[in-house]
Amino acid sequence: MKTEEQNTTQAKYSVLLYYIYSPIDNVVEYRDIHHQFCLDNHLLGRIIIAPEGLNGTVSGLVEDCDKYMKWIKSDPRFAKVDFKVEQSETHTFKKLYVKIKKEIVHSELPVDPLIQTGKHLEPEDFKQLIKNDPNVVLVDMRSNYEHSVGRFKGAVTFDMENLRELPEHMHEIEHLKDKKVITYCTGGIKCEKASAYLLSQGFTDVYQLHGGIIKYGLEEGGEDFDGKCYVFDNRLTTEVNKVNPVVISKCHICGTTCDRMVNCANPDCNEHVPICEKCGVEMQGACSIECKENPRKRFYDGTGYYAKTTEGYKPEIAFRTRKNTKNLQIVEELGLV
Repeated sequence: MKTEEQNTTQAKYSVLLYYIYSPIDNVVEYRDIHHQFCLDNHLLGRIIIAPEGLNGTVSGLVEDCDKYMKWIKSDPRFAKVDFKVEQSETHTFKKLYVKIKKEIVHSELPVDPLIQTGKHLEPEDFKQLIKNDPNVVLVDMRSNYEHSVGRFKGAVTFDMENLRELPEHMHEIEHLKDKKVITYCTGGIKCEKASAYLLSQGFTDVYQLHGGIIKYGLEEGGEDFDGKCYVFDNRLTTEVNKVNPVVISKCHICGTTCDRMVNCANPDCNEHVPICEKCGVEMQGACSIECKENPRKRFYDGTGYYAKTTEGYKPEIAFRTRKNTKNLQIVEELGLV
């Protein structure tokens, strides 16, 4: 099994993916401290701080990411956090956002993973179980555009935009209540609440892939994961399967085999679809003629990635000096100010 340190020895930059459910009472103060640490150590990415815990994906120089991991774990609340560490030649983010939200993954599911959740399977155990137990069913808890470019062989998938829609799809797996159900997602975070929700709905033998697709790829080579894994940084996808890889997606424009994911250049659309390089150039990053002709279409630089812009969000300004921001609204709603 690879350690966090071993994963970061061969490249100039690291990409970290992590979450932890651990109560945070001082979210306002901690948000400021966390944000300043990232600024001081040249880290970029998206970090969510909520009363229930932390969720982040961060990129930076190897030494800066090592320092960040040690700093997080030095806090007793987060000592058990599990970092998934990938290698990169550059930053995989263009900006830094450290935000306060109600949940570390938006689900609105009436469950608490600190009270009940599915049994955690380490990647090695997961691999053996899906190979040797015919009573196992894999259930993908990610959004439709994510599993369209990559998923485990034979997995059940839902046509949902986000985890909030899971209750609307429960009828699709109602007949699986007598099976061993293993949920999976990118890094494991969605499964904490998704598996808990399945248990609340009468499923009795529920598991989840600990660390998600990314950890499985890093530690077990990603066998039987078809396609690529969608990620929320400027790579858009990352390779997982080093054993028996295949491409399962096709170009949205011409239909050729393609696993190159693109965000439509039209911000009014912003669909996540596979588009080959040739069509990407010809369509200027748009997914249709209508989107190509939209006057608000963004400049296509060949990547199909567009950094999220947030009005009024300036990392260099302390949180408490900003007014009328979404952060402040959420904090007020939570009764924390």
